[in-house]
Amino acid sequence: MTLPFDNSYARLPERFYARQDPVPVKAPSLAALNRPLAERLGLDADWLASAEGIAMLAGNTMPPGAEPLAQAYAGHQFGGWVPTLGDGRAILLGEVVAPDGARFDIQLKGAGRTPFSRRGDGRAWIGPVLREYIVSEAFAALGIPTTRALAALTTGEVVVRDAMGRPGAILARVASSHVRVGTFQYFAARGDEDALRSLCNFMISRHYPDASSPLDLLSAVVAAQADLVARWMSVGFIHGVMNTDNMALSGETIDFGPCAFMDDYHPQTVFSSIDQFGRYAYANQPQIAAWNLAQLATCLLPLMGERDAAIEAATEAVHGFAPLYQSAWLRYMGAKLGLSSATEDDRPLIEDLLSRMAVERADFTRTFHGLRSGKARAEFIDPAAFDTWAPAWQARLAREETPTATMAAANPVRIPRNHRIEEVIVAATDGNFAPFERLSAALRTPFADDPAFAEFELAPVPDERVLRTFCGT
Repeated sequence: MTLPFDNSYARLPERFYARQDPVPVKAPSLAALNRPLAERLGLDADWLASAEGIAMLAGNTMPPGAEPLAQAYAGHQFGGWVPTLGDGRAILLGEVVAPDGARFDIQLKGAGRTPFSRRGDGRAWIGPVLREYIVSEAFAALGIPTTRALAALTTGEVVVRDAMGRPGAILARVASSHVRVGTFQYFAARGDEDALRSLCNFMISRHYPDASSPLDLLSAVVAAQADLVARWMSVGFIHGVMNTDNMALSGETIDFGPCAFMDDYHPQTVFSSIDQFGRYAYANQPQIAAWNLAQLATCLLPLMGERDAAIEAATEAVHGFAPLYQSAWLRYMGAKLGLSSATEDDRPLIEDLLSRMAVERADFTRTFHGLRSGKARAEFIDPAAFDTWAPAWQARLAREETPTATMAAANPVRIPRNHRIEEVIVAATDGNFAPFERLSAALRTPFADDPAFAEFELAPVPDERVLRTFCGT
């Protein structure tokens, strides 16, 4: 099969990447194939599921037109500066142009060592691969901008993590691009203005064609990230590693490592095993996004003319994040209460409910879905906490024309809960992918009431709770 490759990133100067073939694996086998996504890309799903297609998805063979490479980037990791990171276990095969003209990267995660691997083995194991597959596809079904999972494969090899041998795996990931804040930081730290200008022009051409300057690009990225993080908050999602190398300028969610959806609501919830001080806790995500955008702004300053004027303009653009985020947060959170056009006057009503949920350990997803079904009060330890809030909400709903429909479109019935993902990983480690397939099926229609998937609506009982998630490297 000939894939419709047109590799614009590979046409950038060679210092943007290291040309690198994937390292072949012993015995690749297809664990999951995203047929609807393959169709979206204009790819033949039956061919991808064939021996030849599996060999390509595993990196054992390269199709015509592929120009495999590992991208260079830097980043702040938990606030600490690392001047050289890059794709340490991922290979960008190239870019395909879909039938409608849209351009997508195809990347293999877990494809072997690269010049950026440092002490890593460049491999992945089945747990993190399935976690990213499940959560990224759940995001797509929820309508949240995200990278996608085209396929998951086992490799027939063993990957050692925590002194234990685990089944090796590869994820074929699709993104509208993989350029990160850290990509700009890589060149800014080296004083490479030519590279910064090339990268800026690349991003404008690929994602923000209405932008005509570096400042326009910065403003567009600020707006995209404000909307994205507000969407995360509206579904109780915690990214877990909001390092600058994990923020894509496209506005897509990228790098689903130790990510998680909350069960009980609390603003300081943290799941990531490596976030020991709660830097990336649920409630901190908007501030961290703004901090990351400030690092991008710093990188763009050399391209923005006279320095004092550039600093003033870039600062104003980054400060624009807060009002954009707050507006988006009101829109998404208001819809969860049935408010089609929430205003600042509605903010106390929303925040009051969240405060009561935190005290009463109410389940985030079930509470908001319960507003429509009439079962929300059952999520509170003391239902009186809900009962004393509800009259003000009911009074506000009386001014809405279609509150039930608004809530139905904003509140998922099912999310990929930690304990369900853990069940999938445990089973898949033993070669059983049936739980993965069933959970994936349940999450394809997250807003639909479906008795066939009723078990996925349940919150975990105490001995099912998963309180720590891991990145897999």
